[in-house]
Amino acid sequence: MKERARQKTQRKIDELVITEASDDSAWGKSVRVRQSKSAAVSIPAEVASRAAFFARLHREPSLEHWIKKVIAERIDIEEAAFAHAKRDLAAQ
Repeated sequence: MKERARQKTQRKIDELVITEASDDSAWGKSVRVRQSKSAAVSIPAEVASRAAFFARLHREPSLEHWIKKVIAERIDIEEAAFAHAKRDLAAQ
């Protein structure tokens, strides 16, 4: 997950730099990108046991790894839906 998030962040930085490369006014102070700190989240025991089942089913190395993967995938879906809705509103 860390590598995937790092690649995603790098991709966003690359896109920004390419977009603003020829615009001199876009260049200012450098931007520092930091990895956010992890957060603890509690989930009900029933949900945890169901998640553990699917982590094993998908042969993930750990429940935590599978949960991180599922959350990352869901965030990608939500970001895509948000961007699509934003484009639709801008077009109206």
